[in-house]
Amino acid sequence: MTTPYSTTPISEIGDQSHQSTIAFVKSESGLYYTQGPVQPSQIVQAASSILLEELKGKEALCKPTDSAQFLRMTLGTEKNELFCALYLDNRHRVLNFEVLFRGTIDGASVYPRVVVQQALACNAAAVIFAHNHPSQDCEPSQADKTITSRLIQALQLIDVRVLDHIIVSSTNWISLAERGLLQTVNTTQGE
Repeated sequence: MTTPYSTTPISEIGDQSHQSTIAFVKSESGLYYTQGPVQPSQIVQAASSILLEELKGKEALCKPTDSAQFLRMTLGTEKNELFCALYLDNRHRVLNFEVLFRGTIDGASVYPRVVVQQALACNAAAVIFAHNHPSQDCEPSQADKTITSRLIQALQLIDVRVLDHIIVSSTNWISLAERGLLQTVNTTQGE
């Protein structure tokens, strides 16, 4: 026996012209089936949606790998840069995922004011930022480090902690927290 898993739009990610609604069902054994033919992009969107539901079901996000698979699947193949946030409660459970800013092939304008507004709207206690590098080189740029610093400063004013900033490509990801770059930013701001 199977039960419908979703018949709503699978994703709000990426190029809106590729949006479509497909039905997929989850069997009692946990396997997913589609109802009819699907495009490869729809499969990726479905996988991303399933991974987000799994993230929301976790008791807490404790390490970068907890969210990296979802973020890589969701953002890794995008042709333009997307800057996103995973909003978390005080126990680090996922409240919401949102694409905040859309950019070009080599950057996205990020506005701290909008990030603060969205964190307040979600009643978030913590946030994990993520964006993709369409070039497939996940090394953080100086601009990545600078915006992370500005966002940490802005969110500290409303007691929202930045847990990480993850940069993804289709094959790789890098965590600024794992590299110790968030501690450097936080320490510099406190001086």
